[in-house]
Amino acid sequence: MSEFKTVKYEGPTNGVARITLARPEKRNAQTMELLSELNTAFDKAAHDNDVKVIILAGEGRDFSSGHAGPGGLDFKTFEPVGTWTFNFKDKGQESHWGMEEEFFLGYCWRWRNIPKPTIAEVQGWVIAGGLMLMWPMDIIIAADDAKFTDPVVAFGVNAVEYCAHPWEMGVRKAKEMLFTGEVFTAEEAKAIGMVNHVVPRDELTAFATDMAERIAKRPSMGLKLAKESVNQAQEAQGMYNALKAAMSLQQLGHAHAKLVHDGIPVDPEGQKVIQEILAKWK
Repeated sequence: MSEFKTVKYEGPTNGVARITLARPEKRNAQTMELLSELNTAFDKAAHDNDVKVIILAGEGRDFSSGHAGPGGLDFKTFEPVGTWTFNFKDKGQESHWGMEEEFFLGYCWRWRNIPKPTIAEVQGWVIAGGLMLMWPMDIIIAADDAKFTDPVVAFGVNAVEYCAHPWEMGVRKAKEMLFTGEVFTAEEAKAIGMVNHVVPRDELTAFATDMAERIAKRPSMGLKLAKESVNQAQEAQGMYNALKAAMSLQQLGHAHAKLVHDGIPVDPEGQKVIQEILAKWK
């Protein structure tokens, strides 16, 4: 585990690797350092032939409270995975777009396409960017205290950068989440098919691990074929093209906000609106 600062890597045990977001004191808010380390951890599990299934979990009370800036990432030595370039000192939208393509949409799409089954084990708050870590996983197990929201329309943008809402929730509920910014409970998420199972909080890890170990008993070739078949069905529906189009609209929202709000890439009043929504929930 010492090779990472913001995530933990365990296993494989019985064919299962476990990756844990390890910033519980910050409710696992996602710095770019964390996202980069998470991408490296996923690559490690993907390239290990002894790993059949990957679990993604969050340490502490909450799975993830969303984005949180660069963190401790050293951009002088950082090597992008994709081909987009960015410079945080640039004032135009081009660099900001490149950063979001690398760390948000680019990473999420890579994780979604790992040719091994993945399971998200979620509890507590899953806010905005937290959805982007959960949704690329194949199966989602939620604790009964899990709460989901994407309130960023209040910032003057369309959604989080991995805009998979129509596929994860259905069109009607996707619009409801985005338009209102309201919170969906674990049971509501299960009812619309966004999560597979809801279990008591103290049974979450055991339930997810048991499922992962049962899946790991199946041949890797069969698992790859099954995953590819379902993923390709989504892609035939135009999922990736829609994600890319939504990313372009995201940049329009940021550019508009910069013009209206003296260079700030989001509506500064949005935070107040979001805090009002979250304040309804303990």
